[in-house]
Amino acid sequence: MAIPLQGLEEPAARAAQAAQTEVARGRRTVLLAEDDRALRRYLEIVLRRAGYEVLSAADGLEAMKALLSQAVDAVVTDAVMPHLSGQELCRFLREHPRLKDLPVVLLSGANPSTQNEGADLYLSKPVHAQELSDSLARLLA
Repeated sequence: MAIPLQGLEEPAARAAQAAQTEVARGRRTVLLAEDDRALRRYLEIVLRRAGYEVLSAADGLEAMKALLSQAVDAVVTDAVMPHLSGQELCRFLREHPRLKDLPVVLLSGANPSTQNEGADLYLSKPVHAQELSDSLARLLA
C-alpha cells in the first residue's frame, strides 16, 4: 500500500526551518573582526563551539557595515586592522547611540595595561579558546 506523500514536503520543510529558527533565537550573535584569515577561522570555530552565532568581518570597515545592518550581542575585534582599526571601531561604537553599550573585546599582541580604547575587555594574543569564551560569557551575563 503506497502512502501518499504529495504535498507533505513543504509543511515538513517549514517545520524544520521553524525548529532551526527556534534554536537560533536562544543563541547570542558575536561579530568577529579579524584581518588574519587563519586566526579569524580559528576564532569562528572557538566561538561557534561555545554556542555563539558568528558574523565575520575581514577588517574594521566591514565590521562597521555589519554592525549598522545586523543585530549583534557582542563584538570581538583585532586592535590592528586595515581600513579601520579595532581601536577606531571601538571609538565608533562608544559614540553611536544605538551601539554604545555593546560589549567589546579587543584583541592585540601589545601590552594590555597600556591600552584603553573603550573596550570592555582587552585580551592579549595569542588568546586561548577558553579565556575568550569565558570572557564573553561574563560580558553577556
